[in-house]
Amino acid sequence: MISYLKGTLKINRAYEDRITLVVNGIGYDILIPAYAMNRLKGRADGEELELYVSFNQTERQPKPVLVGFESSLDKEFFELFISVEDIGPTAAIRALTKPVREIAGFIEEKDAKALRGLKGIGERKAEKIIAALKGKVAKYALMQEVEVAAGVAEDFRKEVEDVLVNQLGHKPAEARKMIEEAMKRDPRIVSSGELFEEVYRGQRQ
Repeated sequence: MISYLKGTLKINRAYEDRITLVVNGIGYDILIPAYAMNRLKGRADGEELELYVSFNQTERQPKPVLVGFESSLDKEFFELFISVEDIGPTAAIRALTKPVREIAGFIEEKDAKALRGLKGIGERKAEKIIAALKGKVAKYALMQEVEVAAGVAEDFRKEVEDVLVNQLGHKPAEARKMIEEAMKRDPRIVSSGELFEEVYRGQRQ
């Protein structure tokens, strides 16, 4: 079982939810929750990276799924989160659009409405999460906030704007307006793929 890896970062622009970590010449595809991926996108290819890895393999999911975290506490929280009924690793990765400390706070405060703001979490799942984890995640809610390098969280917006202008022929002002309107419709967007989808939906209306 793999629990920790140290190697060099390779960001695959074809995917929004994973990176490749090259360790001793072997590349490991590692899924990264959205809140953490925003930070990693600010790093350069070839940069050294250490990840705490949650290794997931079941009868229903025979292909191993590796999920990476920069913090061992984030990994601990993830493994508690996927212990909730009907929340597997893939669903959890999609849901973790906010930092662990915020989600843990929602759970401890029994804030089902805030939990429903996470991607893929409806009313029933929010209630299950609170019932299963209330009283177990207080320490994660006390974690200090990790500062994100200036501009990193906005990288995916700039990426979409560049494609709209330089590849698809839109004027810069038009592209920025399309992006702003898409983000207003769905503030939970955290990747260029999601933003392209929402921009497209807006143009179809």
